[in-house]
Amino acid sequence: METAERARPRGGLARAIVICGVVGLAIAIAACGREASGPADTRVGEAAPPAPARDAAPAPAVPAVSVPRIVFLGDSLTAGYGIEKAQAVPALVQARLAREGYPFEVVNAGVSGDTSAGGLSRLDWSLSGDVRILVLALGANDGLRGLPVASMRRNLDEIVTRTQARGIAVLLVGMEALPNYGAAYTREFRDVFRELARTRKLAFMPFYLDGVAGNRELNIADGMHPNPKGAAIVADNLWPVLEPLLTAAAASPVAAAGSR
Repeated sequence: METAERARPRGGLARAIVICGVVGLAIAIAACGREASGPADTRVGEAAPPAPARDAAPAPAVPAVSVPRIVFLGDSLTAGYGIEKAQAVPALVQARLAREGYPFEVVNAGVSGDTSAGGLSRLDWSLSGDVRILVLALGANDGLRGLPVASMRRNLDEIVTRTQARGIAVLLVGMEALPNYGAAYTREFRDVFRELARTRKLAFMPFYLDGVAGNRELNIADGMHPNPKGAAIVADNLWPVLEPLLTAAAASPVAAAGSR
């Protein structure tokens, strides 16, 4: 893929930018382990029905119940790289929804190494079923690879446009770029998320790994990906942004469309 050649950052960059570099490295490792089996669309807590007894009479037809869904469209950070699926952020959100009494099924549509272009290419497939809310957590791999910011902006904007056209609310998650592409690229990259959230009036979580990146106690052995404790912090940070969308989304997909 095309990589922009930019000057390395000067000494004295803010500690926050260093943390952003850790995020990029985390996603790099996840990208290396990307599976070739396709998108990992995981329904949290879904179990296979028991096999019927050999001589049992056919069960009466039961109308399918449409359960409203929340889809997490992202990369390794969504997929839960290095930890059990039940410990990943989408599963933790599913558990809290159950505790709080919200009737949603959470779908983990995270694919390690995915970019904003990859997410756009599988959007229609990811939005199958009665989706009420899309948690859009893509772009970190665009920054890791130094891909053009304008391309990422177009991809994310198209995802939002097509999602809102279906009457689905969007919660946008901000990401950070590696500092070695230069301060200008890092700033432009960060601003894409802020501007998109503002102009499209989206619920917005500014940085997915806020309070987790760079902390050894909150990451797995490689020191880069959130461990169960780190994932719990991410889920807790996400909840105040997600919760305002839930009541309208549970009532009607149209009523929840696109705004906080």
